[in-house]
Amino acid sequence: MPLNDIQRAEVAAIRETTQPTYREVAPALEEILYKPIPLLDHGFIRVIDYMGTDSAIVQAARVSYGKGTKKVSEDAGLIRYLLRHRHTTPFEMCELKLHIKLPIFVARQWIRHRTANVNEYSGRYSIMDREFYVPAPEHLAAQSVSNRQGRGDVLEGEEAARVLEILKEDSKRAYQHYEEMMNCTEEGVVLDEGKQGLARELARMNLPVNFYTQWYWKIDLHNLMHFIALRADPHAQYEIRVYAEAMLDILKRWVPTTAQAFQDYRMGAAELSAQGLDVIRRRLRGEAVTQETSGLSKREWEELMNVLGA
Repeated sequence: MPLNDIQRAEVAAIRETTQPTYREVAPALEEILYKPIPLLDHGFIRVIDYMGTDSAIVQAARVSYGKGTKKVSEDAGLIRYLLRHRHTTPFEMCELKLHIKLPIFVARQWIRHRTANVNEYSGRYSIMDREFYVPAPEHLAAQSVSNRQGRGDVLEGEEAARVLEILKEDSKRAYQHYEEMMNCTEEGVVLDEGKQGLARELARMNLPVNFYTQWYWKIDLHNLMHFIALRADPHAQYEIRVYAEAMLDILKRWVPTTAQAFQDYRMGAAELSAQGLDVIRRRLRGEAVTQETSGLSKREWEELMNVLGA
């Protein structure tokens, strides 16, 4: 379930109460505030709070020059200039706080982005939910033969059915043993009055990494865009990519001008090396450049040709 009963009651109570504010808000983001966006089979993202909008970026950038409010078109031009030339500090003036529910193996990959403030659900103090991730059949792929961290062809037939069976059986068995070691159920009901039960902080070690965890994750806009650029990329792992794509939609609601510039100059752009740029210049002059005469490795050449659509 996306939210438990207590969380749903909290959301309903908060959304029923409105407060006047002097700060600038993002109306499109306010529409989804606190609401969970379902992801994978049991996961979600929901916006808890935010600080700043597109205008906060402009305000921070212009403070050095002592200029006042400009026209919307001029503000957009400034934001695009800042992003295009990698002036990152003004984007750090905006922050976003998210509540995220995700599989543990995705969380371990996610935490490599050490530019956020994180507070995770504790299996030492609370009992872990009986919820675990099982890939949809179309995402059950074999190991790629050309990429050590990628996927190949989708498994089919009996092979796929057996993998799904193993994943489900192992997860259910692990949780059953987790409850048995603690001598209580997920709801806290004691199984055997005569047993003390293992400490929660020890019992949890037997749970596999496809079980779900939750955390609050607060990050500034500059580092959020860096996260999205890496994790919404088609080469990123599917399970973390769906979260990054949802965050891109949140970005569009929050700071639409910045989001458009980000898509133009980061998501939809390509970075060229000095050698790659030289290849393009030589080709524009009519020179027949090959990989052997380009100064690029075979892999770099293939990447450049993919960018050029050649």
